Amino acid sequence: MTTEDFQKIAPTLPKQPGIYKFLDEEEDILYVGKAKNLKNRLSSYFGEKKHIPYKARTLVKNSHRIEYTIVETEHDALLLESTLIKQFLPRYNVSLKDGKSYSYICIKKERFPRVFFTRRVIKDGSTYFGPYTSKYRAKIVLDLVKRLFQIRTCSYNLSEDNINRGKFKVCLEYHIKNCKGPCEGKESEENYNAKIDQVRNILKGNLKQVKDFIKAEMALYAETMQFELAHELKEKLDTFEDYQAKSTVVSAHIKDVDVFSIASEEKVAFVNYLKVINGSLINTDMIEIEKRMDESDRDILELSIPHLREKFNSVAPEIVVPFDVNTIDEIEVIVPQRGEKRKLLELNDKNLKYFTHQRKIQELNKKKKVTAAERILKTMKEDLHMDVLPYHIECFDNSNIQGSNPVASCVVFKNGKPSSKDYRRFNIKTVEGPNDFASMEEVVYRRYYRMIKEGDKLPQLIIIDGGKGQLSSAVKSLEKLEILEDVTIIGIAKKLEEIYFAHDPIPLHINKKSESLKVIQHARNEAHRFAIEFHRNKRSKAFLGTELTQISGIGEKTAQRILKEYGSVEKLKKVERKNLEEKLGKKVSKNIWEYFHGSELS
Repeated sequence: MTTEDFQKIAPTLPKQPGIYKFLDEEEDILYVGKAKNLKNRLSSYFGEKKHIPYKARTLVKNSHRIEYTIVETEHDALLLESTLIKQFLPRYNVSLKDGKSYSYICIKKERFPRVFFTRRVIKDGSTYFGPYTSKYRAKIVLDLVKRLFQIRTCSYNLSEDNINRGKFKVCLEYHIKNCKGPCEGKESEENYNAKIDQVRNILKGNLKQVKDFIKAEMALYAETMQFELAHELKEKLDTFEDYQAKSTVVSAHIKDVDVFSIASEEKVAFVNYLKVINGSLINTDMIEIEKRMDESDRDILELSIPHLREKFNSVAPEIVVPFDVNTIDEIEVIVPQRGEKRKLLELNDKNLKYFTHQRKIQELNKKKKVTAAERILKTMKEDLHMDVLPYHIECFDNSNIQGSNPVASCVVFKNGKPSSKDYRRFNIKTVEGPNDFASMEEVVYRRYYRMIKEGDKLPQLIIIDGGKGQLSSAVKSLEKLEILEDVTIIGIAKKLEEIYFAHDPIPLHINKKSESLKVIQHARNEAHRFAIEFHRNKRSKAFLGTELTQISGIGEKTAQRILKEYGSVEKLKKVERKNLEEKLGKKVSKNIWEYFHGSELS
């Protein structure tokens, strides 16, 4: 996904909490993330490259589109993110797959139930409250429970028989008044279970039934002049009341349910779907339905419900909808007016609203004026009298110095911009000496012979750096390959920036301020730079790879000094040994002489 693609949808993104998904072309989920502000978070992936981590850049490069789901709070986003990662195991979330679980408070199913913090949910009939995204807040709740109700913390099996036999003795917790000693029968099971009922009320958020008791405890502390304990208890209660335990993502009261909403336009309708399992939102989907006749929203929704339930293998016994519908299966249809199911329906409606708004913005963008690249390519099409837009342009140039190390380059422009990964270099193989025309004929033939052989798409426009001579040579190759009619080929002469066409002796003069001429010049200059760079590197390698380095005792630096002195290896061979000794010394001259002339003296 490119930055340009993102800029088209950016204005429609909500500034609300939610989760987002990056998907590839096969619609596989690459990454799931959470955000307090969806627009800000997604924008961070498309800023300046130097500020974006490599992993994020790779993710964006491999993604095709983005989906998002709005939720009520950042807490909900965190929980939904965790649910989706565990379900889909996205490639770029690999570091999160085995991360720690969220926190729960468990009321153990046992005689004299314990209340404790855990990260594991075991299906043994115990009751779990959560998940809590903050371990600190879970600990606050447990501390409050411990102070108010004196719940046991030991793991003894407090069966009636064990207690009657006196198997256990009270521990330190009893002596410091954190426990009332049910292990020795000092507290009845009835009294203990009454306290557990109050714990359940606290964990469900039903605080009214325990507030009177808390106030009485605070008053008692105040009467006995224990103001610090009274104040501490009040602070912990305030912290607990501030914590909003209820969530649309994980609900203690909702089990398995499907939620459907519909938004209708003149020709199409959109149905949004939420799948909730055990109170957890585990999947969402949006489908578009084309209207054939004057179908009502009820007709469309009744058609969509079985389709979506089958698609996601849903067996939920309840569906939540904005109005009453008829269903084939024996499903309970709920049109909620208040409560948590109403919140789910409102959340579904909100996602549907943002989707349809985004779609309208995108349609308006399509009707607006074209992008800068499209504008330039349209101008170039008109200037060069082409039948198609030149989305793919290739430009050729030669480089040699007095016929040495002849090379050529091919640079590629796509959508008016350089595509450096597609650049190609050529060593001239069949031409001897400085013959630019023959070299151009060779490389153009090799380039497009290979593209045809491999089934690659040909460019719409080919640019030759040079005038009529180079252009005619390139045209010969296209004629041999029988593709001259399939492409547009031009030559650009450097002096007057004249444009030549195949088999047309009269050049075209494009306005010097034309955007299309600037792109052609850019391609020409880039091909020239690329060819010069390749030629320079090749000369450097040839120079360092001279035959002299094969002579014993002569390294690269000495070889460079000798060539600088004598010009070339051929000239060096003709120099007398006496001269070599004067210039290079006896040892080096001896090795050179023996290498070229054998061990006999001259």
